[in-house]
Amino acid sequence: MPDVTYFKPAGVPLKDLQEVCLTVDELEALRLKDVEGLDQVSCAERMGIAQSTFQRILTGARKKLAGAVVEGTAIRIQGGNFQFAGPPCHERGRPCPGPGVGHRHRRRGK
Repeated sequence: MPDVTYFKPAGVPLKDLQEVCLTVDELEALRLKDVEGLDQVSCAERMGIAQSTFQRILTGARKKLAGAVVEGTAIRIQGGNFQFAGPPCHERGRPCPGPGVGHRHRRRGK
């Protein structure tokens, strides 16, 4: 989960704001594509979804963000269709499938 889950325009009281909800999977799509700079196929693989599904999620997320910035709407991050993966595997840089599932772990420094 992200550390920060709410953004709002400065100087506008909460009671006067409308808000848009950005889901956690939409945030992850934005992070992988726009922050890490991965291609869509790699992003989809990292999220465990089809590339066409990734494209749909990314397009929706970008539309929500652009609308919120242009219209001065608050952004809440919550919900969505996701599950947390394990820590990144040191050999592949993505969630580790676990011992005996396609690769072996090597001890670091040996």
